[in-house]
Amino acid sequence: MHCPFCRHSDSRVIDSRTSDDGLSIRRRRQCPECGGRFSTIETASLNVIKRSGVIESFSREKVMSGVRKACQGRPVTEADLAMLAQAVEESVRQTGVSQIDTNEIGLAILGPLRELDEIAYLRFASVYQAFETLDDFDDAIALLRADHAERASRQDA
Repeated sequence: MHCPFCRHSDSRVIDSRTSDDGLSIRRRRQCPECGGRFSTIETASLNVIKRSGVIESFSREKVMSGVRKACQGRPVTEADLAMLAQAVEESVRQTGVSQIDTNEIGLAILGPLRELDEIAYLRFASVYQAFETLDDFDDAIALLRADHAERASRQDA
């Protein structure tokens, strides 16, 4: 890490703290040459392998954009989308891999989206699970209904 003041090629870490979201570390540094102090924010890189083979950095905004399309006309707020994107990023980071396929991200979206809005879930699932017929929709709806019935029976017990 180069000093932003004198461009010396070394610095000493004075203090380290985890950020509020737990995904980055803020380090307070001091240059041994000029004594200048500065802060850095460090995050573990997470790259996405697209279908074309291109690799790019993970973006919560892209997750939100893709889900926003499925949520069009549904009672889902931007704050809901931001929370979903954060949950997806956290679950993807917990896998411990530094590169992940776009399809895996799509699948990671399904669970939180199902909890957020079932219609948006069906819209999104139809793309990521490659629904081809009405039977595919029927099967997905049957699973949702079975889940509702199971939850209702647990609440009654």
